[in-house]
This record gives sequence, C-alpha cells and structure tokens, in this order.
Amino acid sequence: MRQRLLVGVVAAWLIGMAADRAGAEGRVDRNVVFGMHSGLALLMDVYYPENANGYGIVFISGSGWTRELGLDAIPLKESGQEKIYAEPLAAAGYTVFGINHRASPRFRHPAHLEDAQRAVRFVRRHAEEFGIDPDRIGAMGGSSGGHLVSLLGVLDAHGVPGDASPVNRESAKVQVVVARAAPTDLTLSSPRAVHPLFGFRRSERPDSVEYRRFVEASPVTHVTADDPPFLLIHGDADDVVPYENAEAMKAALEKAGVAVELLRIPGAGHGPTFPGAVNPPDYIGAMVAWFDGHLPARP
Repeated sequence: MRQRLLVGVVAAWLIGMAADRAGAEGRVDRNVVFGMHSGLALLMDVYYPENANGYGIVFISGSGWTRELGLDAIPLKESGQEKIYAEPLAAAGYTVFGINHRASPRFRHPAHLEDAQRAVRFVRRHAEEFGIDPDRIGAMGGSSGGHLVSLLGVLDAHGVPGDASPVNRESAKVQVVVARAAPTDLTLSSPRAVHPLFGFRRSERPDSVEYRRFVEASPVTHVTADDPPFLLIHGDADDVVPYENAEAMKAALEKAGVAVELLRIPGAGHGPTFPGAVNPPDYIGAMVAWFDGHLPARP
C-alpha cells in the first residue's frame, strides 16, 4: 500500500510538472521526492533555468557526510552552498538538482552514495519531464559532496533490468564531474576528518579491514579509461582534505587517459568559498565552462 501511495504521489507530481514545464523557467521546485528509505523521504530541489540548454546537473553540498538531527535541522540541499554553485549553473542554462542524502551519524557508508545514485537514476528516468538529455547528466559537489560526485563518475552503477522500480533500471553513472575539495583518496585525509563516513577511525595498517574499507570507498581506487571528464578545484592550503587528494586523482585520471584539469586555488583552505585564497581564479566561471565544454553530446 505504501509503495502504491508513493507511486501515485510521484505520478501526480510528474503530470503536473509536465503540464507546467513550459512556464517553469526561473522557478525552483522544492522538496521533490526522488525516493523513500524505510519511510524517510529523499528530497531534491529542482532549479529551472530561464533559458534551458537541455542538460541537467546533480548538485551535492559538502557536509562532512553528516547532518544535524531534528525537526528544525537545516536540510543539506539548503545549506547555502546552492547559492554559490547551483544558482550560477541554472543561470548558465542548466537544470540543477540539489539533493539531500542520508547522513551520519544515523547512517554510514554506503548510504550516502546509494542516495546520490538514486537521485541520478530518478533524474534520468524522468528526463523528458525535466526537459533534459538522459544520456548527458553532469554532477557537481564539494568536500564530502565532491567525494560522492566523484564516485558517481568512476563507478559503473548499471541499472538493474527487470527491477520492480523503473527508476532502479536506470544507470547512475554521470557524464561530467566537477569536484571541489574532494577527498578522492581517503587514506590521505586525517583519520578524524573521514571518521563520520564509517563511524570508526582509519587504521594506518594497510593489511587491516578498516584500511581496506577506506581504500574501497576512495574514488581514486576505481578510475578506469571510460570515466567522464573531471574538473578538480582545490585549495593548496586545505588542512581538512589535503591538496594531495586532487593531485592523486589527477594523476590516476591522466594515467587512464581521461580528460582532467586541476584548478589550484593558491593559499585557500577548506570551505565552499576557499577561505584564505590569494587572488583566486574564477572557479565559478571555470565550473560553468567545464560543463559547457564537455556535457553537450558531440556530433
């Protein structure tokens, strides 16, 4: 009964969305349900551009993989980072999907990733209603969100044919990634910084179960030649997610023959606006230009 109710609610929303999409430009649809987990609604905000270019981008704010618990807690998708990154993307013509995901301390890896993948599958399944190309979906995120969008790029995450949910039959792999201050190699960050992901400290012994789990959850571990173009944006004074993460990811992608660019922010620490940066480059413009140059399908 609960599943039929959810299907009915989503169907009604999609019908209304399809009818109104022609006049949706410049609007933000709040709290769109893209999945359910044990009665917990997974929500996204959809940013419709005034002049849509037909491409969609999933946006994940940074949070250290955590959120406060409580009725008045601020949702991840409304952390303020969407104003810095999602809104300029919408202004550039992209339909942007700012998502919530399950978070620590209540949930641990791979819950965060599973929800990010569900969001991509949902967007892809309903691409026609959103007015975007289902075969060309991008992803942008920072810090822990950068970790998740990087995994969306390097993991194949094929759909499950014959699954009861049509959404789960879709692929969760994205076609372009922009990752800000992303912990792409979890063995390089401080044990304290990455503790929330698993709920335990990383062992420094490579032969330990704990260490191997951190390696398995690192995007750099899964790089292959069929991965999408990556733009990595990172402050070289970041003491939470060291700059070496970006260098390691860049080296792995280059070795695999994947298009990659690393935009270094001199003097910048960790944060969505790169605190401490000295004459920072136009990282917002670089983000938009990367999607413009790589997301449209080539003839």
